[in-house]
Amino acid sequence: MATKVTVPKPTLSTIDAIALIVGMVVGVGIFKTPALVAANVQSGGIALLAWLLGGGMSLVGALCYAELTTAYPDAGGTYHYLMRAFGRSPAFLFAWARMTVIQTGSIALPAFVFGDYASQLLPLGEYSSAIYAIGVVICLTGLNIVGVQQGKWTQNWLTAAKVLGLVLIIIVSIFFAPQVSPNTSTTATQNAAFGQAMIFVLLTYGGWNEAAYISAEVRDGKRNMVRVLLGSIAIITVIFVLINLAFIYGLGLAGLASSSAPIADLMRSAVGENGARFVSFLIAVSALGAVNATIFTGARTNYALGRDFRNFSFLGRWQESTGTPRNALVVQGAISLALVVLGALTRKGFETMVDYTAPVFWLFFLLSGVALLVLRSREPNVPRPFRVPLYPWTPLLFCAICAYLLYSSLTYAGIGGITGVIILLTGIPLLLLNRQRTTSTNP
Repeated sequence: MATKVTVPKPTLSTIDAIALIVGMVVGVGIFKTPALVAANVQSGGIALLAWLLGGGMSLVGALCYAELTTAYPDAGGTYHYLMRAFGRSPAFLFAWARMTVIQTGSIALPAFVFGDYASQLLPLGEYSSAIYAIGVVICLTGLNIVGVQQGKWTQNWLTAAKVLGLVLIIIVSIFFAPQVSPNTSTTATQNAAFGQAMIFVLLTYGGWNEAAYISAEVRDGKRNMVRVLLGSIAIITVIFVLINLAFIYGLGLAGLASSSAPIADLMRSAVGENGARFVSFLIAVSALGAVNATIFTGARTNYALGRDFRNFSFLGRWQESTGTPRNALVVQGAISLALVVLGALTRKGFETMVDYTAPVFWLFFLLSGVALLVLRSREPNVPRPFRVPLYPWTPLLFCAICAYLLYSSLTYAGIGGITGVIILLTGIPLLLLNRQRTTSTNP
């Protein structure tokens, strides 16, 4: 049995938790995916409908997670739910996938974006983007090791700056950008194209489920986690719909679909090159917020893995003096740095990380929905401060959405997605090797 360690303490307020989730979701995707969505719809109205629908689908998932997080608050998040519902093997594979694929890839992805835009403001040579990406992973991992207070206040300020910057862009585009007719895109002529658009929409909304990993650290979590999840989704949906409304207003649907940097093009048309430079700064800040939030929440699963499995016990040590899982943060940072180096060598960092993470992410997201159904049936007497409405139809709808996105991500991701799945499967020999040595107590 793993040695007893200090456990997480409830040090985060509702606002702290919302800032983490909003900072993670409103990351780098919103600066890239609107053009891809516009290229797969037939009108500006349908594009806005897609973003509203994405918020609705995320709300369905948030309702399911609200029940799970309030009934089973734990630093392991989804790992803990899978452990209770399906046992040690699926939980171990999830923790392995999160450590090697899902979370570390999600750290490297915005780190690359930060490097790209920071290099436009202050280039550092041929490998400028990679140098910035490596620097930001090291600095923010170190900041979170120093203490939970430093990590959360850094996130609060980064999220506030990001949201204010996006609000400013929306206002400037509406009042200063020349209005363009929201003309019809001719790139999408089949109904199936809308499904492709939704892949990009839900990719952009991804990350709100990270609230599960801080449920044990939120003050009065059994009540406030519902507020964190629903409040985060509401704020994110409003931001995404308004920023896309600004795109369509200032660029038109066809202009948005053909743009490789829609926010820069929008601000350039409104206030000139200074606007484009401001956007570079804003995206760099946004990427910093996404990196920091992902580092903060990601190490919690590594901690839970070490808490429950003997051979990974060095990860399951919570530092009481700093309120952080120090070893888990170090390991997560090292793997993230390796992925940054890999992305720098391939020179396709952003695309590689998206392809690499998506299929594995949606596989375990699907299993978390199934876990809700299993735990409601198996453990009916567990206190549930929040019960998902319209049960079982709401979790069944959530599972259907996840299954569709799993299929779509495998189809779209190609070789990158297959690589992520292969890395997941490498956890099976480790599981078999350690099966007889792991702790004998199930949560």
